Amino acid sequence: MSDSHQPEHEAHTAHEHGHEAHGPGYLTPQAAIEESSHEKTAYVLGLRVGTDVDAPDFLATVDIDPDSETYGEIVDRLEMPNRGDELHHFGWNACSSSCHIEGLERRYLVVPGNRSSRLHIIDTEDRRQPEIVSVIEPEEVHELDLSAPHTVHCPAGGGVIVSMLGDAEGDLPGGFLELDEDLNVAGRWDPPGEIDMNYDFWYQPRHDVMISSEWAAPKIYQPGFDMEDVEADKYGHRLHFWNWSDHTVEQTIDLGEEGLVPLECRFLHSPVSTHGFVNAALSSNIFHFYEDGEEWHADKVIDFEGRDHEGWDMPVPALPTDIVVSMDDRYLFGGNWLHGEVWMYDVSDPENPRRADSISIGGYFGDVQSVGDREIVAGPQMVQLSLDGERLYWTTSLYSSWDNQFFPEEAERGSVMLKADVDPRRGTTKLDEEFLVDFGDVEGGPARAHEIRWPDGDCTSDVWQ
Repeated sequence: MSDSHQPEHEAHTAHEHGHEAHGPGYLTPQAAIEESSHEKTAYVLGLRVGTDVDAPDFLATVDIDPDSETYGEIVDRLEMPNRGDELHHFGWNACSSSCHIEGLERRYLVVPGNRSSRLHIIDTEDRRQPEIVSVIEPEEVHELDLSAPHTVHCPAGGGVIVSMLGDAEGDLPGGFLELDEDLNVAGRWDPPGEIDMNYDFWYQPRHDVMISSEWAAPKIYQPGFDMEDVEADKYGHRLHFWNWSDHTVEQTIDLGEEGLVPLECRFLHSPVSTHGFVNAALSSNIFHFYEDGEEWHADKVIDFEGRDHEGWDMPVPALPTDIVVSMDDRYLFGGNWLHGEVWMYDVSDPENPRRADSISIGGYFGDVQSVGDREIVAGPQMVQLSLDGERLYWTTSLYSSWDNQFFPEEAERGSVMLKADVDPRRGTTKLDEEFLVDFGDVEGGPARAHEIRWPDGDCTSDVWQ
């Protein structure tokens, strides 16, 4: 195996480029841990798609400063100009990959509508009251034969790359959209037809590599889940390893039936590492990927067994739909949406993860089904971790049509944002029963809460060179 997984003290102090931090983010992952302060503001997507509320989706600004009088409250709600966007995943115009570039700042959020193919550019100079500064309309995206934007990453030096899950008609193939430094459409990042399915991606610039995963064509997943589509091989099960500089695929790994619907790609944060993890949601597995010589490999290292449930003619899959790696690369966290579980694994040895702790909450099987007097009507979905690794937050909405199939009450009640306190030294998690942000109680009617971002960077968007 590759020796790129160095001991922690080597991997997180190595910075061969010798530059200083004059731009956004932190010089190293260890600096992010040591220099960051307790997060005070969270940006959380609120969705009205698929509910009875005839209103646009919005970006919620949530107060998560425990010393604030409005702690745990939505203090601002920025509505999008159109209805039906299905805001999904969003990201920054700059991250720690540009920490050495003077004059560049982490200020603008790129907020895609997965269902509409519309991209919103939001200025967060006023952190408590962000403003929309421009909107890229679907027609401009469709001209490149792309649709359904998903993951947003910012390569070093400015500009943004967005994974696109379909062509202009919502069929395959997908690809990648590139925005320039002014966050206008620059063109396609990839040669058309280089891949078929697309979903998430992550790049590791020091190794000139990018990994991408697969969901399905927008026309397949947007109406909802149908098992016949799985049987017809219309859902993904491959990982693609790209040459970052050339924008071409160098190797594809087929994960087979044990790797159905590989979603979130997470390289370890250390820029010297070529190790990472991906969650295969439908087959309920976690794969460890790594480079050995000139070849990439992916091995199943965690398996969540299905569970019997009344009304199901098959065991209910765990459906691990999101994962996050702690900034020190020691822990892997995730949520099993259907089972109702937030889990924590020690991945110090990435080949042999060790289960550290978990919280059984929400979903079909969670021991905890309410926090305070608020019933939780879905399982843990999107997760986000504080930079110091001591607080784990999560929301409960996956995708509107899927929510309505598996947790229909969420459309009526709205979803929630919850939190656990983490002890990295002991490897434990504990539900904070005093923290709950209720997206069912917002003005105008209930909403679904999805992805979470911090203004100063987070564990699922920052990349280092």
